[in-house]
Amino acid sequence: MVLEPSAIRPEAVWERIASLARHGKHGETGVSRPVYSPEWRAAQDEVAAWCESVGLEVRWDAVGNVWGKLPGHEPGPSIVSGSHIDSQCPGGRFDGVLGVIAAVSAVSTLKERYGTPKRSIEVVSLCEEESSRFPTTGFWGSRAIRGAISDRDLDEVISFAGEPIGEVMAAAGFDPSRYAEAQRSDLAAFVELHIEQGPILEADGLPVGIVSAITGLRHYLVTVDGVSNHAGAFPMDLRKDPMAGAAEMISNVIGRAERIDRPAVTTVGRINAEPNFPAIVPDRVTFMIDARHPDPAARLALYAEHEAAIAAIAERRGLQVNVVNLKEHPPYVCDPDLVANFEAAAMNLEIPFKTMTSGAVHDTQRMATLAPGVMIFVRSKDGRSHTPAEYTSPEDAALGIATLTEGLRTLAYE
Repeated sequence: MVLEPSAIRPEAVWERIASLARHGKHGETGVSRPVYSPEWRAAQDEVAAWCESVGLEVRWDAVGNVWGKLPGHEPGPSIVSGSHIDSQCPGGRFDGVLGVIAAVSAVSTLKERYGTPKRSIEVVSLCEEESSRFPTTGFWGSRAIRGAISDRDLDEVISFAGEPIGEVMAAAGFDPSRYAEAQRSDLAAFVELHIEQGPILEADGLPVGIVSAITGLRHYLVTVDGVSNHAGAFPMDLRKDPMAGAAEMISNVIGRAERIDRPAVTTVGRINAEPNFPAIVPDRVTFMIDARHPDPAARLALYAEHEAAIAAIAERRGLQVNVVNLKEHPPYVCDPDLVANFEAAAMNLEIPFKTMTSGAVHDTQRMATLAPGVMIFVRSKDGRSHTPAEYTSPEDAALGIATLTEGLRTLAYE
C-alpha cells in the first residue's frame, strides 16, 4: 500500500528542527555546532533519544556516529538513510540536520504503519561533514565507516585552534585508538535527504529533487610570479605584471564555465598580492580556483581547458606560473535503480519533482564506495545555505520526507 503524503506532518518536522537548533544556537536562526563540542554532543544525544523513543536499536560507533536500527525479517545488509548534525560556524538549522530528522521520521513512520520490514533499515547521524573545526577532516564520520582513517590522521588532522583530532576525540569521551571499529561492510544502499543549497528548485517552482549525479571538484592554488615595479614610472608594455596575468586567467576560467553552461561551475574565491599596495606592481599573485562538474568525462575536460589557458596566458605575458592541485573529489553518478525508485515514489505520491544534479559535495559520495547511493533534495529559500539565513519550509520538508519514506518502503518492505 502506497504511503500518503499526509503521513508526514509539517508541524512535527518543525518541532524537531527547532529542538536540535537549541544546541549551539547562534542569534535568532543560526547554529554553531562543530564536531566533538558540547553542543554537538547534546545534539547527538537528542538524535539517539529520538531513535530509542520509536523503538530502534541504538548505538554509538567509535568516532561518534549515532545509529538506529529497525531489524528486518531477512538476513543481509541494511538500507541506510541519514546525514550529519555538525554545522558551519555559524551555519543554519537545516544543512545536514534535515536529513537526520528525515531518516528518523521515515523509519518511525514505516515501523508504525507497516511493522517489521523484510530488509533491515538503519538511521545514521554522521558525526562530521562540514570541516568547520578541522579543515582536513574530509568527512570524518563517513571516512570512518569506509575504513579510510589511519593512525597518522589522529595526530595530523589539526583544528583551526591547533588541536589534534585524536586529543579532541578523547576529551569528548571517545577512545581515538578504536576508530577502526566504526568501519562497516554490510550496507545495501545509502539514501541522503538534504536541502538543495541552491536556487534551481525554487526557480522551477518545485519542492523536491531526485539527484542523479553529485559533482566532482578540484581545488587549485595558482601562483603567478612577475617583476615588481613602480606603478607610475614603469611603462605598461614593459611590465611583467602578475596581477594583470592573474586577472586574465580568472576571467578566462570563469568565462569558460559560463560558456559551457550548467552544470559546469568555476569560482575564484581567494586572491592575494605580494606586495599588496596600490602604487606597486606586485611580484607575486596567488589565487584559488574551485572547478566542478558532475559528469566524469566533462569535468576532466573542464580541468584540462582551465590548465591550458592558465599556462598559455602566463607564457604570452612572460610570467612564471605554478598550479598545484590541493583537493580532488571525483563525481558520483547515483545508482540508476535507486534514482528510478525515488522518482517513482514521488510520482506515486503526486509530489512535484525534478531529476537534477548536485553542485555541492556530500557524504553520499563517500558512502557510495560501500553501497549504491542516491539523494533527495528539498527546496531552499533563495538558494541560501551555510548561513543562518538558510530556510526550508516545513511543508516542503514534509514532502521530501514523504518521498524518502515511500522510497524506503519499496526498498525494505517489497
